[in-house]
Amino acid sequence: MLKEFRDFIMRGNVIDLAVAVIMGAAFTAIVNSLVQDILMPILGLLTGGVDFNSLYINLSGKTFATYAEAKAAGAAVIGYGAFIQATITFLLIALSVFFMIKAVNAANRKQTEAPAPPAPTKEETLLAEIRDLLAKQNK
Repeated sequence: MLKEFRDFIMRGNVIDLAVAVIMGAAFTAIVNSLVQDILMPILGLLTGGVDFNSLYINLSGKTFATYAEAKAAGAAVIGYGAFIQATITFLLIALSVFFMIKAVNAANRKQTEAPAPPAPTKEETLLAEIRDLLAKQNK
């Protein structure tokens, strides 16, 4: 059983998966920073500084100054602003990943395209013609 487990762990798929998880965690930090530190402030500027996280419906009948205060008090609230914020964040992350993948694919395409072979020189063309004429005469 130990040998079977060792064989399982050493398979390429498991190692690839482990690398993918580690790289995914590192990439998540980059994308989150892009969205939270760059894109969301721009969106906030465009929307006039609206903080979606502060939007909520109070179901408790009590009065609270902020959504955070209502949540801390354990009041029944519907935090639709947090949902809107999460949706916007998701869409921005998806868009960021899309553009990053698109850029990587474009870079890979450029690397895999083989350059066209150079056109034959006049001497090479002349030698090919001579070769073809000799081949024709020897038949």
